[in-house]
Amino acid sequence: MSARHFLSLMDCTPQELSSLIRRAIELKDLRHRGVPYEPLKSRVLGMIFEKASTRTRLSFEAGMIQLGGQAIFLSPRDTQLGRGEPISDCAIVMSRMLDAVMIRTFAHSKLVEFAANSRVPVINGLSDDLHPCQLLADMQTFQEHRGAIQGKTVAWIGDGNNMCNTYIEAAIQFDFRLNVACPEGFEPNPAFLAQAGDRVQVMRDPREAVRGAHLVSTDVWTSMGQEEETARRLALFKPYQVNQALLALADEAVIFMHCLPAHRGEEISMDLLDDPRSVAWDQAENRLHAQKALLELLVEHASRA
Repeated sequence: MSARHFLSLMDCTPQELSSLIRRAIELKDLRHRGVPYEPLKSRVLGMIFEKASTRTRLSFEAGMIQLGGQAIFLSPRDTQLGRGEPISDCAIVMSRMLDAVMIRTFAHSKLVEFAANSRVPVINGLSDDLHPCQLLADMQTFQEHRGAIQGKTVAWIGDGNNMCNTYIEAAIQFDFRLNVACPEGFEPNPAFLAQAGDRVQVMRDPREAVRGAHLVSTDVWTSMGQEEETARRLALFKPYQVNQALLALADEAVIFMHCLPAHRGEEISMDLLDDPRSVAWDQAENRLHAQKALLELLVEHASRA
């Protein structure tokens, strides 16, 4: 049996994703009660970072240690990948020494090629197309605060970036409606929109998008690798700031999420993370627990293969 990878939310069934969320909540409870749980003793996770990170590195490294294993951090300058060794060759060699590999990179095609040549699970820690581990944490956070997200309405405000693409996949897999409000020319990837059908609506007015929404989410207006576009983006996205007045148009039980890091005064108002409707800090912590559930699933599956 070949290794099972997690490059996209679509790599799991809806039932498996729901089970992952339940397991993440259980692991969080064990952690908070100080109960040791180490099913991955002697297992090693390789972490390849071509993009900078705080939460992704901390959550995967701490998570692997808490599960009884170890994690090795690798930047491009630490491997031959940074000197032009073929991705396929790196995957073959690294997967003979490791029990799983997490990659945070630019081109999604790198992940796909690495996974195709790896004998161990490969996890998408972020690519320019998708950020599925973040959505596991987001769905866990909604479950904890408001229960099942099925049938609810979610509003994405801002750039149609990798997070937005992944929210589209989440809408399919977790069965909710998604309103995307973005400036013209900054829509999410058409391929993801086509897959979602009428479950997702793209609109220009953020006020229209948040009306009746049970969850409102956003991200920075300028992602890594787009720094030269900052001034233009700031002007275009100014009407898309999420603030208290915008949240007031949503459902009375709305919660707000941001994958962080946040640029206060840009995509969110200065006070929004401190608003009682914001669950961004719980959301950030849940990266740890959701990824522990994912690591447990993938590594133990590989050991049975």
